[in-house]
Amino acid sequence: MAMEASSLTLAQRAELRAAQALAALPADLQVRLSSKPPIEIDGERLAPEIQLLLALNERRPQPPLQSLSPQQARLTRRRQAAVYAGRPALVGAVSDVVIDAPTLLPARHYQPAEPGGPHPLLVFYHGGGFMFGDLDTHDGVCRLLCRHAGSHVLAVDYRLAPEHPFPAAVEDARAAFGWACANAARLGADASRVGVAGDSAGGNLAAVVSQLAARDGGPAPALQLLIYPATDMTARRRSRELFAEGFLLTSAEMDWFQDNYLGFERAQARDPRISPLLAEDLSGLAPALVVTAAFDPLRDEGEDYARALQAAGTPATLRRFPGFIHAFISLAGISRSCRDALIEIAGATRALFGSANTAPGNATSGQPLGAASASGQ
Repeated sequence: MAMEASSLTLAQRAELRAAQALAALPADLQVRLSSKPPIEIDGERLAPEIQLLLALNERRPQPPLQSLSPQQARLTRRRQAAVYAGRPALVGAVSDVVIDAPTLLPARHYQPAEPGGPHPLLVFYHGGGFMFGDLDTHDGVCRLLCRHAGSHVLAVDYRLAPEHPFPAAVEDARAAFGWACANAARLGADASRVGVAGDSAGGNLAAVVSQLAARDGGPAPALQLLIYPATDMTARRRSRELFAEGFLLTSAEMDWFQDNYLGFERAQARDPRISPLLAEDLSGLAPALVVTAAFDPLRDEGEDYARALQAAGTPATLRRFPGFIHAFISLAGISRSCRDALIEIAGATRALFGSANTAPGNATSGQPLGAASASGQ
C-alpha cells in the first residue's frame, strides 16, 4: 500500500517540514535566499518558491541522474517522491488490485468519498521517463485527483525500460485501459465514463492509448488528461533548448530516457505509438485537457499537440501554468501553489467528465476483476 507520511524516516520528515516552511516564505525572501535575481525567460517569470527549490537542489551534491543505474535512479526518485508528496489526502477507500490483461500488472484503485454515483473512472499512467515511477511515487497525485475530480482513479504500474523497452509500456497501458472499461462497474464506477490520464511519460501513454482505442474498435476513453506530455521524440523544440539545464528535467536526462525506452533504436521514434504528435489522423479522439508548465523542456511539444488536436477537430483545451517547472504536480505536498494547480486540473477533469458522452455501451463488463488487497484511506 501507499507510504503514509508517518512512515517517513526522521530525516525525511525534517526535510518535508523544511521544504514546506521554505515554500511558505514571502516571495521576495524566497528570491533572496536563492542567491539569484528573479529568473525571466521567454516572457515568463519563474515562481519564487520554485526558484528557491531549484537553487537548494543545485547546492546539494548529487550525481546526474543519467550516471546512475536504473535501479539507483528508481530509489532516488522514490525517496524524493515520498518527501514531496506530503500528507496524503483522504479519499473514500484505496485498494491494490492486479490487472490480468494479458500480463499481471499491479494497480491501485482510489474510490471517491463523495455521495452519489456511480462516479467516472480515470485510468492514470505515472511519469518517470518510462524508466522509473510506480504506484507510490504518484500516490499523492492520484489521491488529489480522486478527491477533487470526484472520480475513481486506477493507477497502473506498467513495465519499465530498459528491462522492458518499447512497446512494453504501450501494450500494458492499452491493455490496462481495456481491463478498466470491462471492470468499471465492478469497481463501482460508471462504465460509460472511463478516461485516461498521465503526466510526462504517462501523458505520452495516455495520448497513445486514446489514439489506439479510437482506431482498434475501442471502447474509447471519455476524455484524456495529458499533463506535460512527451509527444514527439523526433525533434528538439525551442523550450527544449531554453530549459535544457537548471529546471529539474534536463536535456541530457531526456536523451537517456529516450535511449533506454527505444532500446537505442532512434529510427523508430517516428512511430506514433512513441510520438503521438506524428499520427496521420488526430480527428475523432476523446476531448483533451493538455497541461503544460512555462519552464518545462516539454512545454512546446505538449502545446503543439493541443493545437494539432484542435486543428483536427478534436476538442482540446490547453492550460499553461506560468512560473512552474516539469513535475510540478508532484510538488503538491510542499507547495500550496502547486497543490492549488493540481486541484484546478482535477476540477477541470470533473467538468470534462460532466460533459462526456454517457451513452450506454461505451464500455462493457465481463472480464474478471483482479485480486484486491485490503482497503483503506
